[in-house]
Amino acid sequence: MKRRKFIRQSAYALGGIGLVGISACGGGNQQSKSQKENDDHSSAKTSESLPFKISLAEWSLHRTLFAGEMDNLDFARVTREEFEIDAIEYVNTFFKDKAKDTSYLDELNKRADDYGVYQNLIMIDGEGYMASLDDKERAEAIENHIKWIEAAKYLGCRTIRVNAYGEGSIEDVKQAAIDGLGRLAEIAKPYDMNILVENHGGYSSNGAWLADVMRQINMDNCGTLPDFGNFCIEWSDDGCIEEYDRYKGVREMMPYAKAVSAKTNDFNEEGDEIHTDYYKMMDIVLEAGYDDYVGVEYEGMEDDEFTGIRKSKALLEKIQQSKM
Repeated sequence: MKRRKFIRQSAYALGGIGLVGISACGGGNQQSKSQKENDDHSSAKTSESLPFKISLAEWSLHRTLFAGEMDNLDFARVTREEFEIDAIEYVNTFFKDKAKDTSYLDELNKRADDYGVYQNLIMIDGEGYMASLDDKERAEAIENHIKWIEAAKYLGCRTIRVNAYGEGSIEDVKQAAIDGLGRLAEIAKPYDMNILVENHGGYSSNGAWLADVMRQINMDNCGTLPDFGNFCIEWSDDGCIEEYDRYKGVREMMPYAKAVSAKTNDFNEEGDEIHTDYYKMMDIVLEAGYDDYVGVEYEGMEDDEFTGIRKSKALLEKIQQSKM
């Protein structure tokens, strides 16, 4: 099941605000060494000659996780042992009721520390939409995301990814997105937390629309997370009926990007992704001056998830070497 379709079919988990026992600026007493070593980690990576870094998006393993063959607590270990990747991107779907559970978050921190894995971000789904035209729904969505800002801070993450979906005219939804995202980013400021929007269906998959939302918000901690494959604006039962040009969309989003999602599905015999020209796409990413994490997000069906992740990583490494 595609992640965006899974999200549409899931009910909102709207609830009250709860703190995980950390201050906005300080983090938790048991927080991860990755929080304490964030600056050192980034500096070490930046000093290397690689043009960008590679992380693993948890959605790449969604079939394995849903089947119960792996638990969210195993994510750091599997990422290190199976794929030799040292940074991860959580999806809150796989620990939905744990945002305020400090014992659970402590265990995530311990596992990440044990395997030398940096916890980079959390992708948030099922907590409401930042661009809902209903003022009450938008306010509830903002409140629902606060616990994830706090959880992300506790884990040493720099970022949460949210959804800017809304139903209405293109301009009305834009104004709602500017309001909702701007308010959430303001809340996230004392936590030193980024609020990012992925092209994730609807108007958010229109690169020009999303770039204009960011331009009007004009906040350093509010940006984009371009996904190479999520550019379907309108779906029907038969599939996508309106798709935005992926290269144009990524180019428009990159000036505001603080993370990148390298979506892969199928590969040819040479190991290249057949739906996206990765060399062209990564040229767009790098020409924007981006040198941070590019997250492997395998979503194909031809290969098992472990094979697909390995192929995706190999493709990104091939591009890294070509840019040296």
